[in-house]
Amino acid sequence: MNFDEVYFWTDTIKDWKHLLKQDKYKELIISSWQELVNRGQIVVYAYVIMPNHLHVVWEMKEYNGKEMPHASFNKYTGHLIVKDLQNNHPQVLPYFRVEEKERKYRVWQRDPLAVLMDNRQKVEQKINYIHLNPLHQRWNLAQRPEAYRWSSAKFYEKGEDDDRFLTHYQERF
Repeated sequence: MNFDEVYFWTDTIKDWKHLLKQDKYKELIISSWQELVNRGQIVVYAYVIMPNHLHVVWEMKEYNGKEMPHASFNKYTGHLIVKDLQNNHPQVLPYFRVEEKERKYRVWQRDPLAVLMDNRQKVEQKINYIHLNPLHQRWNLAQRPEAYRWSSAKFYEKGEDDDRFLTHYQERF
């Protein structure tokens, strides 16, 4: 991903495990985005956090130290999730064990999907997709998009940003 370009990004839990069913991990993701937004390193336009993956429409603005913000996001959230698993759910930890030089555990799959959003029509299509994701019969997590707590649908439907880190896509497109 390049700076100052908007992307639709999908990040998936290793082996599609339903690790994100627990609200504490969703809250960790939200707080990580809040921190990166507050530092001016990212802009978040839309998101949804599902049981085993997330989608976000966002823009990288500046490095977080020597890293791209999306890399910092994965590293930070992965580290804290592993720490929580070690302390509170050690029986789950072996599912995330890997044989890699730089780490013992991997929470996020390698190579998340990043698709450039270079016009308003593409952004609107992806935001619609994101907000309808929890309603899909496979998930059945809500009756209406804005009723699902872990997405930006409420922001777009009612103008409410409970987590205070979203930017309306129309400010960019």
